[in-house]
Amino acid sequence: MKKTLAFLTLALGLNACQSDSPTEFSKEALAEKLTSLDGQNLTLDNVLSDYKGNTIVIDIWASWCPDCIKGMPKVVALQKQFPDAVYLFLSYDKSLESLKSGIEKYEVKGEHYLITSDWKGGGFKDAMSIDWIPRYMVVDKTGKIALFRAIEADDPKLIETLQKQ
Repeated sequence: MKKTLAFLTLALGLNACQSDSPTEFSKEALAEKLTSLDGQNLTLDNVLSDYKGNTIVIDIWASWCPDCIKGMPKVVALQKQFPDAVYLFLSYDKSLESLKSGIEKYEVKGEHYLITSDWKGGGFKDAMSIDWIPRYMVVDKTGKIALFRAIEADDPKLIETLQKQ
């Protein structure tokens, strides 16, 4: 009986882990409204389509986030290690002006978009189970999510996923 219970617990745990790591973006996530640095309104689906066929590293961040700023040197190192990937920065800054200021201040290199939904809940945050920033994701060349969650740019799972691309 104990073995059966242990097996059932393990099986349920593994199943729960798999459901927490989707390989596709939900309709809600793809519909998220973003603003480009030049003020153009787009959806996440539009942006991802622009980079289809490339490995995409998504960095969800904000210039007001101390952990995001502290992690930027690791992002620079990641960009040097994997220069062929597209680096897509999605920001929870409060305005386009504060995002632009943060990009300049912290010398963030890549493609930048402002997430228009509120950090406090709903929209993209809930659709992608974002509970912390920075948050890193990897999208493979076919548009599938190869890595759903990492919170450090030097996370071994992130490095391993990029090495496989």
